[in-house]
Amino acid sequence: MRGVYTSITKIRRQVFAEIARMAYEGNLQEQLEEAPYKILPGEVAQYRESIFKERAIVGERLRLALGLPIRKVDKHSRLSQGIEAADVAERILQPPLVNVIPFACEACPTDAFYVTDNCRKCLAHPCTFVCPVKAVGLGKDRAHIDQEKCIKCGKCKEACPYNAIVRYDRPCAAACGVNAIESDYLGRAQINAEKCVSCGLCIVNCPFGAIADKSELFQVINALNRGDRVVVELAPSFVGQFGPLATPAKIVQGLKLLGFSDVVEVSLGADIASIHEAHVFLDNVPQHQPYLGTSCCPSWALMAEKFFPDQFANISSSHTPMVAAAKAIKERDPEARVVFTGPCVAKKNEALDDEVKPYIDFVLTFEELIAMWVAREIDLTALEEGADGAELTDSSSYGRNYANCGGVAAAITRNIQELEPGREVPVDRADNLSDCRKMLTLAKAGKRDGYLLEGMACPGGCVGGPGTLLATRQGSVKVQEFAKHSPYPTAFDNPKAKED
Repeated sequence: MRGVYTSITKIRRQVFAEIARMAYEGNLQEQLEEAPYKILPGEVAQYRESIFKERAIVGERLRLALGLPIRKVDKHSRLSQGIEAADVAERILQPPLVNVIPFACEACPTDAFYVTDNCRKCLAHPCTFVCPVKAVGLGKDRAHIDQEKCIKCGKCKEACPYNAIVRYDRPCAAACGVNAIESDYLGRAQINAEKCVSCGLCIVNCPFGAIADKSELFQVINALNRGDRVVVELAPSFVGQFGPLATPAKIVQGLKLLGFSDVVEVSLGADIASIHEAHVFLDNVPQHQPYLGTSCCPSWALMAEKFFPDQFANISSSHTPMVAAAKAIKERDPEARVVFTGPCVAKKNEALDDEVKPYIDFVLTFEELIAMWVAREIDLTALEEGADGAELTDSSSYGRNYANCGGVAAAITRNIQELEPGREVPVDRADNLSDCRKMLTLAKAGKRDGYLLEGMACPGGCVGGPGTLLATRQGSVKVQEFAKHSPYPTAFDNPKAKED
């Protein structure tokens, strides 16, 4: 539903904007108790059967947006319970980062085949003949499927001449490439933490808005209010995310108006990482390892670690561009606080890693960032275009294209050819976790020896991440256009990448 402004989008952005206002204005406890009534005024429900249920759900969203856990449904507690932990200028996030709000979930049916009104109750009724367990029968008006007998083979669907049989699943479960969505005792969705890799795709695919992730928005604003030097890392997919008239230069100005001391492209880290991984490939493939998997997507790397532990050694050990760029920032200014801003929920999980914590202080999605401008009433489109220091010159064209599916592999192979002209590098790539698992299965079977494997959790790459505001295809085009305006064609042409 990226790029479509739905009721869920509206509520989510209202929640973030309200959290940002509370951070700027202070008096958190009183404001939090009143916030559900500000977001949903009146007595008449707008979205569900009860205004009280709507406000209860918004209340849990507000808690998650403060970085706090959701409350137990069967125990009484104030909305502001534990709020003292959130009113700080430091990271407070604790797993699980992605949460199902139980009473917001409508317990959608799980994987099943269903006969629609397209059924003509035809004389041939091949659906009944091809079913190996006799689960399909004829009713008064149409065929029907006995769900107790059905083994979900799909033969009835394939045989129907009217396309009257459809297969459906919970949207959240269908979007999850690691089968982490399960059911609780009431049939509501719940997330298996052992399987979850924090990609966040269930969040944007739930049509009831029952799934949300924790945020660090409040703590970032507290750090700015305290006067800390806070540097923003802008992920390469930022282009176009804040409206067609919000140019990169205006976005930089808007960030500085919020109090951020500097803005650095994460694509700088992409240049650094792509040079490093080109060296790793040439030094190790195929002499010491059969193939190399890229490291840009933390969900892809975590999926490999959880589901293919015997193959995990073949995934590059270098950190993501987020970390590489943060290291460069911290080397220049050790006292700076670094905020990664991008499309990615999984980066929040990566930032909790002990090796990453010294470099990344906070992580925000684009949707969370825009709430800060809303709260401060800053209109990006009204800003001057040519302000000093607003131009971004941190990265190469290849580094900026990291946000698109195929961009990571293209950058690394280009660097490999720079280091060893004529070297041919076979590439395979996948931009969803289901296909990533298939790709690693082939690699485990020895069918990807000598390859560079690019894995991404989100369809289309980072431009399709759960924290984006723009339709994936539009985001991809915007990134490609911005990449063309880089002053450096490749990572090796970028003096900043060489220095770092």
